[in-house]
Amino acid sequence: QVQLVESGGGLVQTGNSLRLSCVASGRTVSNYAMGWFRQAPGKERGIIAAINWGGGSTYYADSVKGRFTISRDNAKNAMYLRMDRLKPEDTAVYYCAAAASSSSIVTDRRSYDYWGQGTQVTVSS
Repeated sequence: QVQLVESGGGLVQTGNSLRLSCVASGRTVSNYAMGWFRQAPGKERGIIAAINWGGGSTYYADSVKGRFTISRDNAKNAMYLRMDRLKPEDTAVYYCAAAASSSSIVTDRRSYDYWGQGTQVTVSS
């Protein structure tokens, strides 16, 4: 089993930055696809960024493209999300996830096997 723990969320003002971390334990996720999702109140959980096993391929939702950067450090069994130029509409609970069945980019939420508990990001205007 894989346990994922996110950290780094918080309250920030519009235009500021945050860096989220996701650390895995239980087994290595170095050959798993991974991704970041977010869920705002009253909305479905949706993908915002994904990364392949080696970190050489990434995917971003249009809403965050150019502002967010996903990365991973397989030596640390960890994944990160750098969020710049934050906007109030970025306010949500952010989740990291790992897909054991694929090493490539995975954007379908149903293909992810392991989920963190989520970390709240609130952007004030």
